Amino acid sequence: MTNALPIVGVSACRNEIAPHTYHVVMDKYLAAVRDAAGAVPLIVPADGEHTRSEAIVDTLDGLVLTGGYSNIEPRRYNGTNRDAEALRDLDRDETTARLIHAAVAAACPILGICRGLQELNVAFGGTLCEKLHEREEGLDHREQGETLEDNYAASHDIAISPGSHLAEILGTNSTQVNSLHAQGIDQLGDGLVAEARSPDGIVEAIRAPEVSAFTVAVQWHPEWRATETPSSKAIFAAFGDACRERARARRGSGRQ
Repeated sequence: MTNALPIVGVSACRNEIAPHTYHVVMDKYLAAVRDAAGAVPLIVPADGEHTRSEAIVDTLDGLVLTGGYSNIEPRRYNGTNRDAEALRDLDRDETTARLIHAAVAAACPILGICRGLQELNVAFGGTLCEKLHEREEGLDHREQGETLEDNYAASHDIAISPGSHLAEILGTNSTQVNSLHAQGIDQLGDGLVAEARSPDGIVEAIRAPEVSAFTVAVQWHPEWRATETPSSKAIFAAFGDACRERARARRGSGRQ
């Protein structure tokens, strides 16, 4: 069992696909965990208030907070300007909030992606803006293409803080990223630091430096063809290394 692969939980969305309710995860996240992080992906259902987060995290070596089409319910961060047209997933909101707090307490590595970055920010007491494209002189961060290839193509540059953890992972202070989101960080959560920003100042990457385990989130989508893009591969490789370190520590303590 010494060569056992780490187990990484991947957060699901709760979707109505008539006539039933499903817990769903896009395959690109599972493929990125498997192929770029070198781990075994395990889908975690959006069980809402029924989520037993401590028990779940106790079985994991890492946690990926995925993107999704829904926006976080503004009441979770005392938001006042609620977008009536936005999709919601209240069960996912509750599930990921519980998982984040449990993972931080257990020093379980976390990688947040798009909605996952926003969830991490809210869990640390931060706030969000639901319509970044309505800001004066702001970029439109929503997808603009007609095909998946167009949507996931590089959209804009980001400036990475020199000396930051992300700069160390990527080996650069700037890179190009895709952009497929309308919602983003307004106020940064307590204990979080911004490690990258877009040209219009939107936070594109965050880290929790006071948390002992790898706790990083990005606003773009590195999971898209993760093994084909050097920056994406580097992010998942760093996350995978952190998961393997936790797995070794857990096996050393006799916990499986």
